[in-house]
Amino acid sequence: MAKRTVSLKDISNTCGVSIATVSKALNNHRDIGEETKEHIRKVAEELGYRPNAAAQALKTNKTYNIGVLFVDEAHSGLTHDYFSHVLDSFKTTAEANGYDITFINSGKRNDNSTYLSHALYRGFDGVVIACVDFYDPQVYELVSSSIPVVTIDHMFDNCMSVQSDNIKGMREMLHYIYDQGHRRIAYIHAYENTSVTQGRLACFYNTMQELNVSVPDEYMITAPYRDTDRTYEAAKKLLDLENPPTCIICPDDFSCFGCINAVRERGLRIPEDISIAGYDGIELARRISPRLTTVVQDTKKLGSLAAEKLIALINNPKGTLIEHLLVEGKLDKGGSVSKL
Repeated sequence: MAKRTVSLKDISNTCGVSIATVSKALNNHRDIGEETKEHIRKVAEELGYRPNAAAQALKTNKTYNIGVLFVDEAHSGLTHDYFSHVLDSFKTTAEANGYDITFINSGKRNDNSTYLSHALYRGFDGVVIACVDFYDPQVYELVSSSIPVVTIDHMFDNCMSVQSDNIKGMREMLHYIYDQGHRRIAYIHAYENTSVTQGRLACFYNTMQELNVSVPDEYMITAPYRDTDRTYEAAKKLLDLENPPTCIICPDDFSCFGCINAVRERGLRIPEDISIAGYDGIELARRISPRLTTVVQDTKKLGSLAAEKLIALINNPKGTLIEHLLVEGKLDKGGSVSKL
């Protein structure tokens, strides 16, 4: 037998007060004493009272539900080493503020509905967008709508964003590699047209120019993020060069495993014969030997800050400034880059 829903009348009967008093106490009205409020709330909790979500939405014009748009082209979903931690932190902060989160359907839809129509249908108070094709017209439609939106690791002029400071991270890592004596530095970089890739790539060239280190064209090879197979093939091409690099930077930590396999297949040692560096600071890369040299992104702060800013937009849409916030990572020197 299904459990009966606890009503305001049940609480009023138990407390010996009117239904109106119960309603005012649960909605924190000022004309009810604090002692009475506390007693009524305690009884409501003990009885297992849950306010009707639809009724609450009509009353407050809020559903306390946030949409999450997350489309990972590599189909790793929530096993994605970086974004899974960011979204977990986002979820923790949102729930601590009384919000539920629901993923926006990003699969193939037969009804021709868009991200925006889905968000409106679900009645989301706001939406966080991470790891999508930000140049998709549907994404731009959602960002340009009246729904409060925060983007992670991408910036629109008219939209709140929270981004990892990829430029500072790349610069710090290159200076460390340079200080270790390396001058032949190759970069296997992603080819996605994203602000993350563009920022890291521009910073790579800029920093190498500042350090007066030349970058041969053959040292620059593309491979997608988190693609160990393509990174493996790219690393083999670099190792086959007449004048191979002494250090290879990979698109991210996960793809580094492809590079490591290519190096070890040749009977080479890391870092004695060749150095390797990654990016992100995933847990697995910090457990291998030698520990990977990488930039550890602050996924906890990225997620919690995105949630805080989105909730601020929801609660005060006119008075909240649109900001583009940068979250610094931290260089983990590890042991995969040798001193020459």
